[in-house]
Amino acid sequence: MKTLQDWLAHCEQLHPHAIDMGLDRVKAVAERLALHFEGPVITVAGTNGKGSTCAMLEAILLEAGYRTGVYTSPHLVHFEERCRLHGESASAEALAQAFAQVEAARGEVSLTYFEFSTLAILWLMAQSNLDVVILEVGLGGRLDAVNIIDPDCAVITSIDIDHTQLLGHGREQIGLEKAGIMRAGRPVVVSDPVPPDSLIAHAQAVGADLWRLGQDFNFSGDKQQWAWAGRGRRYSGLAYPALRGANQLVNASGVLAALEVLRPRIPVTAQAVRNGLALVELPGRFQIVPGEPVLVLDVAHNPHSVAALALNLDAMGFYPTTHAVFGAMADKDLQAMLERLGPLMDRWYFTDLPLPRAATAAQLQQQWQALNRRADATSSTHASPEAALQAAIAAAGGADRIVVFGSFYTVGGVLKDGIPRLHAKHLST
Repeated sequence: MKTLQDWLAHCEQLHPHAIDMGLDRVKAVAERLALHFEGPVITVAGTNGKGSTCAMLEAILLEAGYRTGVYTSPHLVHFEERCRLHGESASAEALAQAFAQVEAARGEVSLTYFEFSTLAILWLMAQSNLDVVILEVGLGGRLDAVNIIDPDCAVITSIDIDHTQLLGHGREQIGLEKAGIMRAGRPVVVSDPVPPDSLIAHAQAVGADLWRLGQDFNFSGDKQQWAWAGRGRRYSGLAYPALRGANQLVNASGVLAALEVLRPRIPVTAQAVRNGLALVELPGRFQIVPGEPVLVLDVAHNPHSVAALALNLDAMGFYPTTHAVFGAMADKDLQAMLERLGPLMDRWYFTDLPLPRAATAAQLQQQWQALNRRADATSSTHASPEAALQAAIAAAGGADRIVVFGSFYTVGGVLKDGIPRLHAKHLST
């Protein structure tokens, strides 16, 4: 294997299962790699809001002058997006070298694609002279490969029903899995406004320093600005984060709490907070691409995130017709998502996705037809997200709105050649 793509193809063949929960194999290889970080580590778990939380932490810490490393998953278009060093995606060459290090260390240990790539990115970060490391949990928390690293501060965002086959069928079970990233005597920031009892009980059982939204920190705001208060610090007159959506204030509040917790080690100024929140970017999270028609991109793929998307779409105002490009995994709660957005979407463009776990466009359409109560709504099926988007563009008027949502593969599929140019159709008319 020479290139990053060679290594990724190699990793896909190594283990008989795509997901194999457990840390023993990963820990064994990590010990051989002697992974170690000098600066503090922030680990972020949750059902929704993890990516936004990591992005805001990174943006503020970069503005404060720190050398940051961020690991997030999955990626939208390119694998390199999963590892950011000093605000930039790692190079394919550096990642290929990291994969080679893991291969040399693993011996006969069988690793899944996610485990292998996680170890490679952690190794690369450990070589990069970082001041602070931000790690996003891939799935759950307790048994996720990221959890081999002890965080100096854990952050747990909103908790909802997702991945029930692996994490449990209710918020209490799922919350306990997320709580597995907590460590005795170390701070954990919980930004879910109504956290499961199991999560709070686990924090008390392990003796974690619990920072809870509504008790240890809170926020308030009006249409112009917002304010935050923690145990001993306040920010007022803050501009809203550059990431759109009402739920982003909840995420930003958790971010400020985490930074307050780590202030003795990585202090940040109020100006760094203001600049970071103003400049933060994260593709695919209620991302609005202006044009005619306007384009909205959102990786909402479970009922909780789809409910947030619906509220954000309502707040955008009136559009004559809303066109929905949708593709998702078959194991998601498709009925709840389709029911929630049914009243808002006038034309549906269901898409196939390039992996076995995905529901086919025909299956999505069939489920929508069984739920649909609107005589004026229409639907069609397409072989790819790009084809679905092109069909939506061809049908849309200049004053309409196109919403691309669902799996990362759906949004990534329309972003792989860059932001789609929607203006061209209407410039000549």
